[in-house]
Amino acid sequence: MIYKFKSKAAGDLIMLEANGRQLLKILEKNFPEQQVQGILTVDQMPRAVQAIEDAIAAEDRVRAEATQAGAPGGPPSGGVSLRHRLVPFLAMLRRCMQAQEPIVWGV
Repeated sequence: MIYKFKSKAAGDLIMLEANGRQLLKILEKNFPEQQVQGILTVDQMPRAVQAIEDAIAAEDRVRAEATQAGAPGGPPSGGVSLRHRLVPFLAMLRRCMQAQEPIVWGV
């Protein structure tokens, strides 16, 4: 399964299932029906940006602590950090907030 995030204010954004589910969990959209289809309203977007930035910062801290402890500091997701995976979605979010357009998936 893939996730296709759509909005009138931005191009479609496609994520593989594992990454899409991880994003939805960060956005607190993790009820089964929200994982199939859902909407991120303009009112929810500032909180979504903050939640994503907090998740990225938390992963960065874990990686920095692992590096200081002498452990390999690679991302736990198999090579690509959360920061790199979610930057396109953050850009989409900011564009949609400015245009006052929601983001939908599964529709």
